[in-house]
Amino acid sequence: MISTITMKWDGKSLELIDQRKLPLVEEYVKCGTSDCVAHAIKDMIVRGAPAIGASAAFGYVLGAIENRSNLTLIAMKEVKHKLATTRPTAVNLFWALERMHSKFLELYSDKNENEVIEILKIEAEKIAEEDMEINKRMGNFGQELFSNDATVITHCNAGALATVDYGTAVGVIHAALDHGKKIHAYVDETRPYLQGARLTAWELLKLGVDTTLICDNMAGWVMKTRKVDAIIVGADRIAANGDTANKIGTYSLALIAKKHGVKVYVAAPLSTIDVSIQDGSKIPIEERSHDEVTQIRGVKIAPENVKVYNPAFDVTDAELVDAIITERGVLRYPYTESISKVFK
Repeated sequence: MISTITMKWDGKSLELIDQRKLPLVEEYVKCGTSDCVAHAIKDMIVRGAPAIGASAAFGYVLGAIENRSNLTLIAMKEVKHKLATTRPTAVNLFWALERMHSKFLELYSDKNENEVIEILKIEAEKIAEEDMEINKRMGNFGQELFSNDATVITHCNAGALATVDYGTAVGVIHAALDHGKKIHAYVDETRPYLQGARLTAWELLKLGVDTTLICDNMAGWVMKTRKVDAIIVGADRIAANGDTANKIGTYSLALIAKKHGVKVYVAAPLSTIDVSIQDGSKIPIEERSHDEVTQIRGVKIAPENVKVYNPAFDVTDAELVDAIITERGVLRYPYTESISKVFK
């Protein structure tokens, strides 16, 4: 069984904190079907690459339960496809589904339906438990990059809410605090979905971090006029050469950081690294609803019929990233070599 702030799994249903309503309302959505989980991923009830992956794994189990009387390869391929088509950029989604489907392929011809479902439950729980352990290991490696009194800028949300628990980029901050270090964080609001303002600021305040919220377009001025040691972000997919897809605006931050001598750190599990993709040009970039740009919580802020471009992610070139923090250590440029070594 799994019980964290992000998700709760009791073997029969998955409860997900509705991240669309935070920080004002803490409310859970209970999913007893794979359709519900697919909707939760697509509609960003749950978000963050590791959290999406774990949710999809539990969604796959629910799909198996739904098909208990007809647990065939065709049925589970349909469940996998339904979950895989929810969001295109976060590679953890596909990694978790491949792992679950591979486990099903090992079992379905030799085990009865109940045995298959029970083993799939165990596999999904392993994915969730491993995520928590991986994040803590990443945090311990990453905190070594911070001085005893460091100032960082965060972008989007890469905390406990983006994972099963603890977080990737925020997990590094968490670990630094656990090691007695003092961290001040400038939190980009992260338009248009405001994950920084709504989620990261909320999480950091709960951790006791000295937190200052800024608009995205203030980050450059903050780097120029205040002491900033590092940008710390998560990732949704990293190519074999280290090009990193993360929330839109990360690329701009990295360019400005290079100008001001500010380090750029990416914290991501190895499951986020897609070695099948040579460089960032091959990473699919999700474009989301235009309403996210023209409205804020249902209130229109733009003229009717204005054209909108709303890519959810951008790709930061590998040479702009000073380190990629993983559960197996800190990788350095050139990433083609360091990533290759860690996967051997």
